[in-house]
Amino acid sequence: MRLKSALWVAAYLRRCQVEGEFAVVRRRGAEEAGAVFVRICRLDGTSDLFGPAPQSALDTSRGADRTFTPSFARQPVPDAAVEAKLEREMKFDSDLWIVEVEDPSGRNFLDIAS
Repeated sequence: MRLKSALWVAAYLRRCQVEGEFAVVRRRGAEEAGAVFVRICRLDGTSDLFGPAPQSALDTSRGADRTFTPSFARQPVPDAAVEAKLEREMKFDSDLWIVEVEDPSGRNFLDIAS
């Protein structure tokens, strides 16, 4: 059974808080199963963006409920590029969540698909 998006986001925000990072929900999506995008704002005009990994990249042997993949081939990218990508995603999926984390070093605390 997959964890509800709202519960996963709450746990992720808590994890960021424990690590001493500022994180907020910028956009609240569907409580049950909305896709989650995580933006890591580096506070220098650039950001990293992570979105749901494709089903083919999921490693169920590790028991990961959600796995993320970088949304750009090279990161960080200019904030304007991240905003444009998020706008396109919102047009495609109105139920998505956006979580923003401020960390100049780019730490994301996510399970990243390779």
